[in-house]
Amino acid sequence: MVLQYRIKHEQSIDCGGGYVKLLPSTTDQKNFNGDAEYNIMFGPDICGSSTKRIHVILTHKGKNHLINKNIPCETDELSHLYTLILRPDNTYEVLVDNVQKASGKIDEDWDILPPKKIKDPKVSKPADWVDEKEIVDPEDKKPEGWDDTPKEIVDPDAKKPDDWDDDLDGEWEAPKIPNPEYKGEWRAKLIPNPEYKGEWVHPEIDNPDYKFDANLYSFADNGVLGIEIWQVKAGTIFDDFLVTDSVEHAKTEAEGILKRIAGEKAAKEEQDKIKAEEAKKAEEARKAEEPVAEHAEDTHEKEDL
Repeated sequence: MVLQYRIKHEQSIDCGGGYVKLLPSTTDQKNFNGDAEYNIMFGPDICGSSTKRIHVILTHKGKNHLINKNIPCETDELSHLYTLILRPDNTYEVLVDNVQKASGKIDEDWDILPPKKIKDPKVSKPADWVDEKEIVDPEDKKPEGWDDTPKEIVDPDAKKPDDWDDDLDGEWEAPKIPNPEYKGEWRAKLIPNPEYKGEWVHPEIDNPDYKFDANLYSFADNGVLGIEIWQVKAGTIFDDFLVTDSVEHAKTEAEGILKRIAGEKAAKEEQDKIKAEEAKKAEEARKAEEPVAEHAEDTHEKEDL
């Protein structure tokens, strides 16, 4: 199954998402909302500098599962083509502009199934297990006179100000500075622990609740395609939706779409160039007028005098 669509954030999006959803044919489209049960949710999610990823959510037995991988998405103001492929061998692939961004196994990259292995509940860490790598050297002693060196000393270069009045300002005290002889708080050195046994590893056993599902990729009923938009600033364009069972057909469609996107990019670059030139001319014109204004102001001041 291939789910593919084009999206363009014209508003220089800084926080929001533009996803598509595949839902069962029984979906109440007149009352479609964010709570409607869906099979797949797919698309870019952007929020500030920390979140810029592609969401791939698969629903299994009524529960939504987000992919564990962090797949980067595009954040510029151009169109981009997003493609999700689910295969009968329970593998998947995510492409952006027909370039693979992620792939793998559904049962490994989603927490849909229980883990294959679990920690043995009958085993616990031995009470006498020593996992401290280092201990304080019992033979290391604090040097005599260590604490006699103060942390701060009176600044020897400080001098009482000439205008200091003891009656008005109080008794003058020279400021203090860090003592270059101060060695800090004494701590005994650490040595390797002779009793160290290494890090204890909890033994694992086969999870009795684990059962492989060969149909994680499959959904009994895909009948509706919906768009979910959550954004701080509006202005996202969706187009070129495609749901098919042919990877080759999706690839062919993508090639045609990418040609149009290339034309869109060239047009935007030309437009940006024109705007930059206009801004430059406007700035040059503003600077050219500044000396005239200054001269006029100087003349006015002389006349006032």
